[in-house]
Amino acid sequence: MEAPDFIIDLETAKRWADKWRKDESSYFAKNELHAFLIPKEDVIQVLAEGIDAVRGYLGIDDNGEPKFMIVGTKYDHVTETFIDMIPGKYPGANIYDFSRPCPNACDNSSPLNE
Repeated sequence: MEAPDFIIDLETAKRWADKWRKDESSYFAKNELHAFLIPKEDVIQVLAEGIDAVRGYLGIDDNGEPKFMIVGTKYDHVTETFIDMIPGKYPGANIYDFSRPCPNACDNSSPLNE
């Protein structure tokens, strides 16, 4: 069965995050980014993994579009940190890219988008 469009593999997520870290200083000189829209249905999907929290990673895809990737986390009482639930390490865990960047998916009437 093929994964839904908003689930991405670890290698893709790593590539996008690496591109963000390498290009972030120049990204904003050439592009606008105000926010990300994250649909409710997609949040429900990550919550269904039995998470303790979520962690968001910024990335840039192969087309130069900003991405906000989300992974579920589990609290590790030994290290007292939240550990990413990475596919292969945690059964049923996924990395999600279901965000839509603003501009394009903006609320133009919002005072946060002025």
